[in-house]
Amino acid sequence: MNLKEYIRSIPDYPKKDILFRDITTLIKNEKTFKYSIDQIIERSKKFKVDKIAAIESRGFVFGSAVSYLLNKPFILMRKKNKLPAPTHSVDFKLEYGTATMEMHKDAINSGDNVLLIDDLIATGGTASAAAKLIEMSNGKVAGFIFVINLFDLNGTDNLLKKGYKVESLIEFPGH
Repeated sequence: MNLKEYIRSIPDYPKKDILFRDITTLIKNEKTFKYSIDQIIERSKKFKVDKIAAIESRGFVFGSAVSYLLNKPFILMRKKNKLPAPTHSVDFKLEYGTATMEMHKDAINSGDNVLLIDDLIATGGTASAAAKLIEMSNGKVAGFIFVINLFDLNGTDNLLKKGYKVESLIEFPGH
């Protein structure tokens, strides 16, 4: 199945000169959504996984389904001030601004192998911030799985240079 056919491209969103790759057209189709989850499950076999973490908000769509099917605990990585209990916090840069990501301090135990799932990787800033949160809890990043890799924005290369393992289902240019 060619998942690229189910990704909608929206120019100048969320700001001018950004070509947004929209996964809602993929997840609204039960066959392509199931196929995507099946592919993530298959690729997850390459990693030793104790827990699944996903990045707000589109990562939750994929990560929660994978967590359920693998029978693994699910960790939320959220925007600032969205989690009620004490959190670890990391500030980071996006390709179009800055943000803060948080995770509950008690979400990960020392030595846990955590697989990070998100819908898309661009520059790698968000993914790197998520990895920092795991490492702040003395957890280990088992690897990353993304539905979309914007290959020319070098996010995957940046993660690989840091020693992380990275998988993606499909690739697009970033602009």
